[in-house]
Amino acid sequence: MTVGQPDAKRGSSEPLWRALAVFRFASLGYAMLRLAVIDRADYSRPDWAWAVIGVMTVWTIATTIAYARPDRRTRLLLGTDLAVTAGLLLSTALLQTPQAMRHGVTPVTATWLAGPVLAWAIRYGRRAGTVAALIMSGCDLALVRGAALSVVLNGVVLLLLAGVIVGHLARLAAEVEAERQHAIEVEAASRERERLARNIHDSVLQVLALVQRRGAEAGGTAAELGRLAGQQEAALRALVGGGLVGGGLVGSGTATGPAGGLGPGASGAVDLRAALLSAQTDRVTVSVPAQAVLLDKAAAGELASAMRAALDNVRRHCGEQTRAWVLVEDEPDLITVTIRDEGPGIPDGRLAEAAAAGRLGVSHSIHGRLRDLGGSATISSVPGEGTEVELRLPRGAGIPVARWPERP
Repeated sequence: MTVGQPDAKRGSSEPLWRALAVFRFASLGYAMLRLAVIDRADYSRPDWAWAVIGVMTVWTIATTIAYARPDRRTRLLLGTDLAVTAGLLLSTALLQTPQAMRHGVTPVTATWLAGPVLAWAIRYGRRAGTVAALIMSGCDLALVRGAALSVVLNGVVLLLLAGVIVGHLARLAAEVEAERQHAIEVEAASRERERLARNIHDSVLQVLALVQRRGAEAGGTAAELGRLAGQQEAALRALVGGGLVGGGLVGSGTATGPAGGLGPGASGAVDLRAALLSAQTDRVTVSVPAQAVLLDKAAAGELASAMRAALDNVRRHCGEQTRAWVLVEDEPDLITVTIRDEGPGIPDGRLAEAAAAGRLGVSHSIHGRLRDLGGSATISSVPGEGTEVELRLPRGAGIPVARWPERP
């Protein structure tokens, strides 16, 4: 007999247990119909037959309540269910007329006897369902007299098929549930790694790159410090690009976003303009609507971080003196932030090479952030004509477009 499935997988069989409850009540009604109308003349003791129906009703209610809780689905309860059903089935020998027994009239339990077979199959699999079906079939065969054997064999086959098929379905449901949980865990771990990689890129890696660049410019001892910072930057990029940092830190519980940004746990509506206007300098022009651009707080922080990552790329690859422009468009169902620069543009294939080398500014800090928020990022570049980055983010439910206040 198959060992019981782990508690973590029991949730996948809950629909089968509810279906079993429906089956038991429906088959109980069918047994009442046969006793009251169809087979009424074939019972020598109809009063006692109705007493059996009464016991079946009470037991159906009791097992339905008991099976509703997973911790009560023990071998003891399922064994008792099987024994009670077998006893009620065998009581048919004392209730039906000899002619009814010879002609294979349906026993007093009718199809209700399949209940414990299905319960064992759902709880412990097809082998347990097969054993329970054989036990009930043996009790059914004990009632057979003469020509009724061929009729009872049909019921035996149906019981065996029910035990095997339902048990197989229960096992498949448990496997599918386990695979689904594994996929959810893998996706959650992957998103956490990407979030941590973005945070590292926007903080530690940026500082190391700055130390390397300024050290090389200063020369002397500072140049050596810059060289060491560059080595550490390359090593850290390799770790982040390979997912090792994320793999080691997943589950740390951190909710702090990148410098100047907002953690993913933040909530509430804020004005996006405040986060974007902080990036304005003498070389960066930020244009925003006159009215507030309302957005979920966490989404606003991530969108601002993606914009800063795009501006960091402009300064790093085009020079400190390169001009850039940021334009914010607020539509009823969409917010668009466009970053354009007057640099030399991006050569074909350069973004793919950067991602392969572990430089995550575009793949993680820009594309990754917008993807996690349900938006998208588009990068357009023509060599010699600059680069344009367009960040498109659907507005969250319940965050309306701000309107001008009505004049009194």
